[in-house]
Amino acid sequence: MSFDGLFTRAMTNELSQALKGGRINKIQQPFPNELLMVIRANGKNHRLLLSIHPSYARAQLTNESYENPAEPPMFCMLMRKHLEGFILEDIHQIELDRIIVFEVKGRNELGDLSYKQLIVEIMGRHSNIILVDKDRKMILDSIKHVSFAVNSHRAILPGQPYILPPQQDKQNPFGLNEDDILRRLDFNAGKLDKQIVTNFAGISPLVAKEILHQAGLANRTTLPKAFLAMLNKIYRHDYLPAITENGGKEAYYLFPLDSHGGEAKTFSTLSEMLDRYYFGKAVRDRVKQQATDLLRFIINEKDKNEKKIGKLEATITEAERANEYQLFGELLTANLFSVTRGMKEIEVINYYDETGATVTIPLDPQKNPSDNAQRYFSKYQKAKNALEIVREQIALARNEVAYFDALLSQVETASPKDIEEIREELVEGGYIRDRRKRQAKKSVNAKPVLDSYTASDGTEILVGKNNKQNDYLTNKLAARDDLWFHTKDIPGSHVVIRSKAPSEETILEAASLAAYFSKARESSSVPVDFTLVRHVKKPSGAKPGFVIYDHQQTVYVTPSEDIVLKLKR
Repeated sequence: MSFDGLFTRAMTNELSQALKGGRINKIQQPFPNELLMVIRANGKNHRLLLSIHPSYARAQLTNESYENPAEPPMFCMLMRKHLEGFILEDIHQIELDRIIVFEVKGRNELGDLSYKQLIVEIMGRHSNIILVDKDRKMILDSIKHVSFAVNSHRAILPGQPYILPPQQDKQNPFGLNEDDILRRLDFNAGKLDKQIVTNFAGISPLVAKEILHQAGLANRTTLPKAFLAMLNKIYRHDYLPAITENGGKEAYYLFPLDSHGGEAKTFSTLSEMLDRYYFGKAVRDRVKQQATDLLRFIINEKDKNEKKIGKLEATITEAERANEYQLFGELLTANLFSVTRGMKEIEVINYYDETGATVTIPLDPQKNPSDNAQRYFSKYQKAKNALEIVREQIALARNEVAYFDALLSQVETASPKDIEEIREELVEGGYIRDRRKRQAKKSVNAKPVLDSYTASDGTEILVGKNNKQNDYLTNKLAARDDLWFHTKDIPGSHVVIRSKAPSEETILEAASLAAYFSKARESSSVPVDFTLVRHVKKPSGAKPGFVIYDHQQTVYVTPSEDIVLKLKR
């Protein structure tokens, strides 16, 4: 993983410079595995994010905003009791392990000085956030409880002593010379990257591969030099945080990773880099967990309607023979004298054909001539009636496919709050049953909460992330002379600029948001229409979020997470 012991050391240094001596003003727990602390230090408020997400565990400063639950979890309440108002005295790392300790000092309920430690262990699915009474070295609580039945080495439970994770027999790489490095490696055994990880503390496979890459043809001369060059750079805190992307795969570290290949995007701080790298990843992971049943339902409904269209189109092929059935009926009626019961077909002159060509008419040998003629007239009438009905059914089914296709696009960029609104919409549409039978239901008059962005010139841009939000934004909130944006013929969000005279740059930024929050978010040169809200109409009886518009202009933009992050701040 990228967040290894060396990265933890660098992040500890960044957090210490920004937060040391600060006061903890606010503590929130937006999700079960994440803690957010607002710390006032160096004349400004900082947002410290501590995450033990199994895939995205980390500690960083963040500019991202998070929605909080209506009722704070018990761990959050305990953290507020013990830490709010306390001073952050120090931040340090345990050796080169992925463990960061926040030393805090304050007064308890009795007014006595109290010293606590907030210990963040960043270890993948074993990550944890633990509050410890420093004087007694006793665990007050942890965001995740671990019993001796799960971990025989230590229990992470209230009242238990805090014990560090088991130590590994690894050498601290700082302060070593070339001979020290060579003594730990066996060049004859091969797999040098794995040997580096096994023998030296704080180094991940990612960094080990970079060392080998920098060494070129790795041997006893080049490898130690490349090793020390990198470690000395890290020791001096000489970083250039970068995300290196190659073939759609991204990797971040303290500097560009040449071994990863591709292009590198650099950042001024580690936290800024992590905000960019993890933008939306954890949210989408949570949404995926919460919306599994919803996503399955939407996909099934879309597939069902697509199959229905196929069957209906086959019915149309049959219905389009109506004119042929009418012709057969009329020709049989004109030639009844030539037909006898038991005949399987008859060839008659088609008097509608100017050339006088003949036509062969299949017959039912069990019916008399008159009944055969009436059979064709009956089939003609059924086919004629069916043609109109089937075309209506196809149009309805296509509308359903477009509707569920739009919902799929919305789920991809949805937050947990957006998912609940999509679920409510499907309940209101009669597609699914309301599962919140015993829970307090949301107020009918509750207004959707829209995502707000700030353009480069300070203009507010609002984005609807689902149909409820789109309807509210376009039909109720937006002024008639506001500019409205939507991807051209592509499912996506409604976007509105709250200005009557936006700059060209703001128009392009709003178009970029519309393209990003659409089905075309992975495409380039996406067409985005924009027009005044006064030219946007919702047809009577239309599906939620559906509108028609005119007087539009079109711009072409390429969606980018960088632009979204820039405008979100």
